[in-house]
Amino acid sequence: MDQTIELEILGLSSNHSQSGSFTLVMGEVGGIRRLPIVIGMFEAQAIAIEIEKIIPNRPMTHDLFKSFASNFNYSIDHILISDMREGVFYAKIICKSAGKVIEIDARPSDAIAIAVRFDAAIFCAKKVMEEAGIEFNEEDERKEHQKSGRTKKATTASPSSRSSDSLKDFSLDKLNQLLDKAINNEDYEKAARIRDEINRRN
Repeated sequence: MDQTIELEILGLSSNHSQSGSFTLVMGEVGGIRRLPIVIGMFEAQAIAIEIEKIIPNRPMTHDLFKSFASNFNYSIDHILISDMREGVFYAKIICKSAGKVIEIDARPSDAIAIAVRFDAAIFCAKKVMEEAGIEFNEEDERKEHQKSGRTKKATTASPSSRSSDSLKDFSLDKLNQLLDKAINNEDYEKAARIRDEINRRN
């Protein structure tokens, strides 16, 4: 895999230029480049709730994929963001079963949502990073943190850019009740914000 670069998820944030979409920021492991990918709300929620280990009442599509693959003894070796054409990213899910390796075409957002469920590595083709990657030095990162008022861990946790100030007024017991209610209502964006507030207090 000499022509690939390993990535890690750094954060999710609302995309102000496209309503209802989010920007998933991937970072080069051991490097300074970032790969921002615009994804939909559903996929952003699917990634965020798995990172936060929020268990939905009913299996989401990516959870169903994991159950299906596990029951048929398929494992996910890694995912690869393989190409970018006319601003659109393409990905492959690399599966293994009984010594066979199978590649499945996928949108990067779906592939990454599946990767976090299987704890699978995420890679990017070097040509994609060279074309779409953004160099991000320590000074840029410090300014970004000051601008957002968040740590790297906090930006990963939730796909919402809305303020959580209103949650600060609630007790831990009330927050846990609100978390249960949000999960029951399948409002995973709200659940992630509540989980953030609970984690800040623990």
